[in-house]
Amino acid sequence: MNKLAILQPIVPHYREEFFRGLKKDLDIDIYCYVEKKKANKNNFKIGNIREKNIKNITYGPWLLYNPLVFFSKKYNHLVLMWHFGHITTWFLLVTKFLHKKKITIWGQGISVKRYLKEEKNVSLFLKKMASMADTIWVYTEKEKKQWENIFPNKEIVALNNTISGIEKIVAYKSEKPKKILKTEYKITQPICFIFCARFNNEYRRQDLLLQIIKTLDNQKFGFIIIGDGEAKPDFSSYANVYDYGAVYSDALKQDLFTISDLYIQPGWVGLSVVEALGYGKPVVTFKRSETVLQCVEYNFLIDCYNAFVFSDIDVLVSKIKHIKHKELEVYQSNSKDYVIQNLMMSNMVGKALSTIKKN
Repeated sequence: MNKLAILQPIVPHYREEFFRGLKKDLDIDIYCYVEKKKANKNNFKIGNIREKNIKNITYGPWLLYNPLVFFSKKYNHLVLMWHFGHITTWFLLVTKFLHKKKITIWGQGISVKRYLKEEKNVSLFLKKMASMADTIWVYTEKEKKQWENIFPNKEIVALNNTISGIEKIVAYKSEKPKKILKTEYKITQPICFIFCARFNNEYRRQDLLLQIIKTLDNQKFGFIIIGDGEAKPDFSSYANVYDYGAVYSDALKQDLFTISDLYIQPGWVGLSVVEALGYGKPVVTFKRSETVLQCVEYNFLIDCYNAFVFSDIDVLVSKIKHIKHKELEVYQSNSKDYVIQNLMMSNMVGKALSTIKKN
């Protein structure tokens, strides 16, 4: 059987099921270049899957890893990261005529920080890497269409980035009614938002979140907070904020999502919205702009379907103040339906397998 080698910084828990899915059909070695201790310090939860460390040198965005590992004759296909700073990846792409291995590059295909610029004019570095690769894996359909316009004859696949356990999340139904859970957790507000992400940078726009909390009626609207990190604000002065910090208990998280009505994250929305939509919680966020950065999973959000996407706080507050439970129920149903149709892990694994087996 032909063998596949995959390069990753780490294998986080949310990616574990994806790799297990590939391993059912393929012989795979996963090489990681970030030490687990460093990943844990950055609040990443490591997946329980066998991996191999690869010797490397890093400096800023630049990464030089041992290329000899991938020259091994046991590998016929390499899945490398689509990152312009990976010097060894450039070397492996340029020397394909020597090692004769198929190369898939996997990444967002666009810079989150330069998204508005690169959606009009793609990065020349990423374009050059793409021209030398055999196959490209991107996260969402939007980036796929953009790159297909540049390379119409190249195999480009949108994996539809999702998370481990999404099938269980979609299927979950609490044994306790929401009313009982709210009583148990002493949450009194009729409508509850939930935020669930790491506070590891300012791009999540915690300032906007605090402004929303201050503006909305604290008797009517509650805010459940899940997550820790160096950029986390102090919520202790807000009587309608229920801060649970980092949560690793599935049972607790299930209760908190059951209690909530809407997911809120003003900026930098990423894989956390997949979890939220899976629980049937429409996402409240802001339109991508120069001041509000959004990750590529923002493309999973459809305004007035599974999300409320606002241009400013005044519009958000006006809308949320008058929202009706019947309207929320429609959005909640749409949220779960979107995940079932587009973001199940079996779909992501199947798309990846189809390209590898083909090549």
